[in-house]
Amino acid sequence: MDMYAGSLAVFVLMFLFLGVGVWLFVGFLLLSVVGLMLVVGMDIPRIGAIMSQIMWRSASAWELSAIPLFILMGDIIFHTDMARRLFRGLAPWVNHIPGRLLHANIGGCTLFSAICGSSVATTATIAKITAGELRTRGYDQDLALGSLAGAGTFGLMIPPSINMIIYGVLAEVSIAKMFAAGVIPGLILASLYAGYIIVRCLINPSLAPASERAGWPERLASLIDLMPIALLILIVLGSIYLGIATPSESAAMGLAATLAMALVTRQLSLPMLVRALMSTARTSAMLLSLMAAASFMSAAMGYMHVPQDVSMAIGQLDLAPYMLILILGLFYVLLGCPLDGISMMVMSVPIVLPLVVNAGFDPIWFGVFLIVMAELGQVTPPVGFNLFVLQGMTGFSMARLSVAAFPFFLLMCAAGALFTVFPQLVTWLPNVLF
Repeated sequence: MDMYAGSLAVFVLMFLFLGVGVWLFVGFLLLSVVGLMLVVGMDIPRIGAIMSQIMWRSASAWELSAIPLFILMGDIIFHTDMARRLFRGLAPWVNHIPGRLLHANIGGCTLFSAICGSSVATTATIAKITAGELRTRGYDQDLALGSLAGAGTFGLMIPPSINMIIYGVLAEVSIAKMFAAGVIPGLILASLYAGYIIVRCLINPSLAPASERAGWPERLASLIDLMPIALLILIVLGSIYLGIATPSESAAMGLAATLAMALVTRQLSLPMLVRALMSTARTSAMLLSLMAAASFMSAAMGYMHVPQDVSMAIGQLDLAPYMLILILGLFYVLLGCPLDGISMMVMSVPIVLPLVVNAGFDPIWFGVFLIVMAELGQVTPPVGFNLFVLQGMTGFSMARLSVAAFPFFLLMCAAGALFTVFPQLVTWLPNVLF
């Protein structure tokens, strides 16, 4: 077969399966099996042996055990009053800043992301509290919902991020280092969003109606409401960065603390626990089966020399490293329109990562860059999950929500460019801690 014919056949099959709406798990398996048969000429028994070995090894990876634990932790928190207390605790600290309670969206999503790990869960939980509250108080709806859609993506960046766990397994890099790498970029994104809200509200104060400012006694009293979230962050992230626990062990510790808090506050019930467990089982089964299929697809592409062919084709273009990242960024923006972040990652990492590493980029840095690209996908139609969540909770059209989220989309693009020009913003903290 011609040098690039096999790789071209693989990409044609990939977009064919996506185009006809085949489930990604099934599509990855079909792509791998058909590709190995047509391109490599491998027989079915040999394919079956490779498939069973690789998928079992992927599905039983210890690092992935953190995923259902973090998901269950987020589901239990969703059914308690922790998010409401978080909003109540933040309000006195932000109502003197231009934008006032709009900053509770940013701060709430930032803090909740540090115990949740999911963009959709972060958006849904914070929106459940703030969307109606801000509408009742007369805040501009487009700015309120846009900030929720944008800040909800922090669940992908700020550790413990499920997407970072998946990238760490796919790229074979330290998950603890990935968690550390996401801290500063996450805070930078939060600062950019807050700065944008401040500028908009200074130009047009009517976007955030004036309210009575809280005094220091009220602010200090509000710290009690922030304590549960702060304690969970200390347990989950502190145990990792102090070297006390692995990410999986810290997830178990965080889950135990969450259950204890729900029990002490008399919010833990059997029906609530059953709902959380069922939701966790569905989400975890979807993610882990996708990971297993993606691992087999990665191995199949190796047999078909797809990464080598793509690398050689791009190498012949003689692109500068930054031009390569620009092209990949545009590719991911387009890919994020029809695909969610995890699907985009598991599909592309086996092909793209060798190119990026060969161009001289750190795989930890590229993981954070890829997370930014996945965040963009959360707010771009037609498959922007954060937009879907807000549409279901508010009834607003997808078009209006997309327009509201667009400024935050641009801020994410600016952040991606900033992290590319100054990679130390990503790599400094993991290098210091580990």
